[in-house]
Amino acid sequence: MTSFRIAATELRRLTAGKLPKLAVVALVLVPLLYASFYLYANFDPYGRLSKLPAALVNSDSGSDDRNVGREVTDAAISSGTFQWHEVSAEAAHEGVSSGEYSFAITIPPDFSAALLSSGSFTPQQATIRLTTNDATNYLAHTIANQVAEQIRATIAEKVGQEAANRFLIGFSTIYGKTQEAADGASALADGAGRLVTGQRELADGAGRLATGGDDLAAGLKTLKNSVATLPQNTKALSDGASQVAAGNAQIAAAANTLANSAKDLRNTLGDANGQLAQQLRAKGLPEAEVQQVLAAVADLRAPLDSAGSRIQSTTAQLNQLATGSRQVADGAATLAASAPALTNGIGQASDGANALTAGATKLKDGAKTALDGTTALSKGATQLRDGLDEGLRQIPDPSDSARTATADTIADPVTVDNAGLASADTYGAGLAPFFLALATWIGAFVLFLVLRPLSTRALAAGVAPVRVAVGGWLAAALLGAVQVLVLFGAVTWLVGIHVAHPLGALGFAVLASLTFTAIVHALNAMFGAVGKFLALVLLVLQLVSAGGTFPWQTLPDALYPLHLLLPMGYVVDGLRHLLYAGASLESLTDVVVLCAYLAGALAVSSFAARKQRVWTMSKLKPELSL
Repeated sequence: MTSFRIAATELRRLTAGKLPKLAVVALVLVPLLYASFYLYANFDPYGRLSKLPAALVNSDSGSDDRNVGREVTDAAISSGTFQWHEVSAEAAHEGVSSGEYSFAITIPPDFSAALLSSGSFTPQQATIRLTTNDATNYLAHTIANQVAEQIRATIAEKVGQEAANRFLIGFSTIYGKTQEAADGASALADGAGRLVTGQRELADGAGRLATGGDDLAAGLKTLKNSVATLPQNTKALSDGASQVAAGNAQIAAAANTLANSAKDLRNTLGDANGQLAQQLRAKGLPEAEVQQVLAAVADLRAPLDSAGSRIQSTTAQLNQLATGSRQVADGAATLAASAPALTNGIGQASDGANALTAGATKLKDGAKTALDGTTALSKGATQLRDGLDEGLRQIPDPSDSARTATADTIADPVTVDNAGLASADTYGAGLAPFFLALATWIGAFVLFLVLRPLSTRALAAGVAPVRVAVGGWLAAALLGAVQVLVLFGAVTWLVGIHVAHPLGALGFAVLASLTFTAIVHALNAMFGAVGKFLALVLLVLQLVSAGGTFPWQTLPDALYPLHLLLPMGYVVDGLRHLLYAGASLESLTDVVVLCAYLAGALAVSSFAARKQRVWTMSKLKPELSL
């Protein structure tokens, strides 16, 4: 009798009547009812949070023409995240107490004032009150904590963005004022430079003025010494000029008398010529002889006429000399009268030149001192200009878009770039590996409520223990595979859980079913009715150690060995990889562990079959029968 024949005989026994057939169908559907309905009910609870009633109380009185509480309330209600109800504080408290509302969020009266207090350097933390009631639902409390934290983070980001924006606008203002200061410092440096140049020229001019003043003082001193006797000399000159003018006047008068006498003589001689001509004609001289006599007389008068002309000319010159001498005498008198004043003026000019030299020397020294100060001023102004320019380059002056982006970054400096290597789409998909593994174990457990682990007929016929063990397991393995196929189809097609690697996940689930049925079969074959209890205990141990909901590393240390030893943790791990990402080396390890459990369980079943070939009183009449 082969193992397949033993398994076929057991299956025929189970399907011999109508009720047994229904029982087989029920056994196949047990994992489906357990896992698929649970996953369906919890497929996407976060997607239905809008059905969760929550109270929102806004008591904010606002501040500075702004009511942040009102903004938060309106934003929360319009988001539709929860079934928000804006109510009074009393209604919210009563609603949370009675279970009408899952939780309540209260915004206090000073909410806006506290949020905006940093602007007046009187910082105060704003508070949002969260009211929960674990007597209605503990998870609602957890969700409410997350909601409150999200609201807090959103408000903090918004307020931080506004504060950062004002802060950056302040930088722009500082930049503008520093720019004006830098321009002023640049103008100051340029002016100081020009002032240095002018003062250097002033110092040079003052030096030249001092040198020229020395020369002028020396020259005026010489002139002063030279004109010391000028008044006496000009007085003597004036007296001499007066005497010369008087003598010239006398000479001119005598010359005028002589000139008049010569003129009278010439007139007399002219009249005498006429009379002589008449007398000669009267005496009967021919006209020719008269003319000869007149010509001879004219020749005799020629020297006299020439001397008369020279006397007239000389007389005119003597008159001019007399007039000029008088003018010279008058000028000399005026010079003599002005000489003392001129001498005094030259003395005063000499003294002024000395004072000018002393003042020019002081001006030169003062200009040098001023030049040193102005040079220091120019250097300081240049350093101020360069320092302001350097500081200006370090002061940010963002554009409106850059300021907004920077304020957003300051308010929310960290973002999460979700680069998940694998992801479960929904909450139900995240729990699917655990509940598929759990349903597979339960399916294997319920199979042996009706299946016999070992064929008594085969044992009595002396069939090899291995064949008996494998034959007793094959019937359960076949039904377990059917359970997995039905369960997998319902979870993927009806519930809608996406599977990244369908064939691999289905094959692995079948392997898990084969392993679990082998383990439960081994327990039943080895320990009989006690084996069923041990299978139930093993289920409980795997429930708490498989890490199906939370990461297994969060388990108490005492449960670590159970996680590493029992097979369900490997089933959960393998299904996660195959449902979310696909085959990997980690899932290969899970396959190896399950195959080892499968082989070990069949070995235990074979050992139990060998033991069952010996009949004892306890076997014929067991103390406990299930």
